[in-house]
Amino acid sequence: MTVSALAPSKDTIEWCRKLISHPSVSMTPNLALIDEAKAYLDGLGYQTLIVRDPSGTKANLYATTGPAVDGGVILSGHSDVVPTEGQNWASDPYEIDIRDGKLYGRGSCDMKGFLACLLAKAETFKNADLRVPIHLAFTYDEEVGCLGVPSLVEAIKNLPHKPAMCIVGEPTEMKVITQHKGKFSARAHFTGRSGHSSLPDEGVNAVEFASEFVVFLRQLGRKCREQGPHDDEFVPNHTTFHTGVINGGTQLNIIPQNCFVDFEFRNLPNDDRDALKAQIYDYVENVLEPEMRRTFDDVGIEIEVISDMPGLATGDHEEVTKLVMALTGANTTGKVSFGTEAGVFSEQGGIPTVVCGPGNIEQAHKPDEFVELDQLGRCEVFLDKLLAVLVK
Repeated sequence: MTVSALAPSKDTIEWCRKLISHPSVSMTPNLALIDEAKAYLDGLGYQTLIVRDPSGTKANLYATTGPAVDGGVILSGHSDVVPTEGQNWASDPYEIDIRDGKLYGRGSCDMKGFLACLLAKAETFKNADLRVPIHLAFTYDEEVGCLGVPSLVEAIKNLPHKPAMCIVGEPTEMKVITQHKGKFSARAHFTGRSGHSSLPDEGVNAVEFASEFVVFLRQLGRKCREQGPHDDEFVPNHTTFHTGVINGGTQLNIIPQNCFVDFEFRNLPNDDRDALKAQIYDYVENVLEPEMRRTFDDVGIEIEVISDMPGLATGDHEEVTKLVMALTGANTTGKVSFGTEAGVFSEQGGIPTVVCGPGNIEQAHKPDEFVELDQLGRCEVFLDKLLAVLVK
């Protein structure tokens, strides 16, 4: 292990070990991790709130210490990770492995390293003479569309005291991110009419209509690329459209009755996502479906929304931006193309939010995912500085 002036504490390393040992893969139960964190925070005297999903197998955790007043800061991160199946790891992904100044393990970067820093500092937070509260938020199913955080934000809105700001600790190398793209993802189910391929007019080819839809999405993407809006601080600098999965038909001599298309767009924060969605639904309802139903009326298209994540556009004038810039020593703020839960806190909760956390997003989701020990140390220093401005 490389010795560093900013090496993390033993407590942070131990919490990394505990958190990473819980697989907590998206769409699977995360209660073991949440229960362990809750039990620890309860023992310290935090006020804790659990917000479960409808199945009761997954939960958000909200833990508060400090005075019962308005204001204060939410420090938030998601508890879920992406799967490891099909990835070639040099070590067990669910056991930490420290070598060459890096801590390896699934979620070490995205984003259990940040959660570990919070839990390592939790007792210090509790023992401080705070003038405003500190709230710790652990969410579920962020990786599959920020599915857990909306219910947590609704619960926070119903509490008697409202937080003043939120910091989401996604991996940014402790840089201050104030804007990111939004994301809309959905599955289009094309229901046609089956028949023998030698008699195409006796059926409705779901695959062919799905293909027209894919071409339309590609055209929308080209229009955004060429006509904008553009923002050169994003890479790429425009709203993007993407088709990821197509599944339809059974065999060549049968007119396909069903076809599924999974698609998404990722919009610049200043690009009207409702208008983008409206273009898609208008094409489906007023162009494709009428053509499908020229002969048969029992065919059509259904769109199932998978996720609808708002972008983030926090101004440099906001107190949270000024605070986090001061704590990190940053002179500028940044923008990223990946999505986070920050947009939900900001748009749905009305809580000014920035993104700032340890690690590099380029390490996320990969085999041998890691976070640099120095990054965890920097995060601890950041939390100490934050605490210093929140005490009386």
